[in-house]
Amino acid sequence: MQNVNESIKFFINLSKTQSILSDRFDRGLGGLSFNEFLILFYLVRSENQKMRRVDIADKVGLTASGVTRILLPMEKVHLIESGPVEDDARVRFVGITEAGEEKLKEALDRLEILAEEIISPDKKEGLKNLSDLLIEIGGRVLMN
Repeated sequence: MQNVNESIKFFINLSKTQSILSDRFDRGLGGLSFNEFLILFYLVRSENQKMRRVDIADKVGLTASGVTRILLPMEKVHLIESGPVEDDARVRFVGITEAGEEKLKEALDRLEILAEEIISPDKKEGLKNLSDLLIEIGGRVLMN
């Protein structure tokens, strides 16, 4: 087998790490999956705390139908609400509810604890550079 260069090793390790972290976050966010957390996170940061489903899908990195499957149970437990967009009744918005904001705050607290467990203090200095690299690789959809 031929040797693998450092860039390819990085992407392989990044993929495996994402899988491990997603699983760990799914178990540690107080009943939210990591994708549900991301949806609430992006909603609370959006204009009027509302987004179209396709925009959520773009931010989270899922298909629109994948996001719809996640949103249905979230709406049933009142973490989000949906309704028509004022300018176009064919398009529906998704908004965060007060209960969703509370659940997000709880999840952020839990995520801070998980981050402290996962990232040792001596490694935190390099996080900005790594984050900048991921933004460069991922492009416009990643958070600055």
